[in-house]
Amino acid sequence: MELVEKLQPVIIIAAALFGLLLGYITPFGEISEHFVEPFLMVLLFFVFLSVEEKKFKQSFLNVKFTVTSLIINFIWTPIFAYGLGKLFFYHTVDMQIGLLMLMVTPCTDWYLVFTALAKGDVELGASILPLNLLLQILLLPLYLLIFFGGKSDITGGTVILSVLFVLIIPFALALLCKFLEKRNETLEKIVDKIRDFDEHAEIIFLCLAIISMFACESKPLFENPVMLLKMLLPMIIFFIVNFIGVRFLGQRLGFKDEEIVPLNFTTLARESTLALAIAVAVYPERPLIPLALVIGSLIELPSLGVITYIINTLRGKTGDNNKPEASEEPKETPNDSEETEEPAEQVINISSEPASIPLEPVNGQSEPKAATTEPIDGQSEPKATTPEPIDGQSELTTLDIVNVK
Repeated sequence: MELVEKLQPVIIIAAALFGLLLGYITPFGEISEHFVEPFLMVLLFFVFLSVEEKKFKQSFLNVKFTVTSLIINFIWTPIFAYGLGKLFFYHTVDMQIGLLMLMVTPCTDWYLVFTALAKGDVELGASILPLNLLLQILLLPLYLLIFFGGKSDITGGTVILSVLFVLIIPFALALLCKFLEKRNETLEKIVDKIRDFDEHAEIIFLCLAIISMFACESKPLFENPVMLLKMLLPMIIFFIVNFIGVRFLGQRLGFKDEEIVPLNFTTLARESTLALAIAVAVYPERPLIPLALVIGSLIELPSLGVITYIINTLRGKTGDNNKPEASEEPKETPNDSEETEEPAEQVINISSEPASIPLEPVNGQSEPKAATTEPIDGQSEPKATTPEPIDGQSELTTLDIVNVK
């Protein structure tokens, strides 16, 4: 695991704290809200550029993932959020409404960023985005009616256009780059260089977006520090329960690890910007509701950074546990070398055998010949120069053998 991945939660929390401080002591907080969307759009451009088109099309056919995420987001989460509101803010209805509005609006942008940082299936996560956007707009008035007995007039047309604007532009630019790289080698090299900057760009523009977002909300937070502590505990419980529960459910349903990652983030990341815009439009005279949404978003982003780190750490430990299986294979090498050495030993034994073969006797004599030679000019025995054979003996002397050689 790289150093940036290990320090990712620290970097995100540091960016949030720096944004709060920068917005509180400088005029940047008054204009920083205009930088959030541009930084987020650049960030999403790099995310969409890494998406594979074939996988993106196939992900729409994953019905099991779609149904599971919809049940968690729009059935389990509203009930869970209402219970947390009653438990921690039983004396304040506005805080209950603010917490519910935050938790029943699944994220439509940030969750893709954290899915990419956690090396999950971004294509699969993006496939659920249209349904998340549509259903949260349609079902939010219904949730308010069911849980709080009042019907809110929420059209959300402007909000939908804003969200689509943030998503469509980076998505279209990413498609354009993919189209151009197939047409020209020079353009392909340029796009490859952009991809090489991908990993660094994601964390850089994520931090810039967080700094801008926290800077614009710094003054409300510093004016209500107690509210941060009140929202902290229910938000932490929400993240812990949903994170562990979704991972357990995903494993039981047979999802792969890269599929559980987008399922985690689409059920954890919340659309605070959408919920805040709706709260301001619907409840202009009840500032406690949007304040709860602002504080919730400040807690959410660092929490998602920590969860990203946990996922990468768990994956690293799983990889380490699989390493011993591969290390056992080289143990067979010595046995293989021994088997290949056996023929060499046999060759050595065979080459040494002729030394032990006895020589045949000559003319019926029992004495072995020192060496055998071919007859010359039809003679039955090799002719010696000196000395001549004595008394017709046919056996060779030592001198004869040397001369023949």
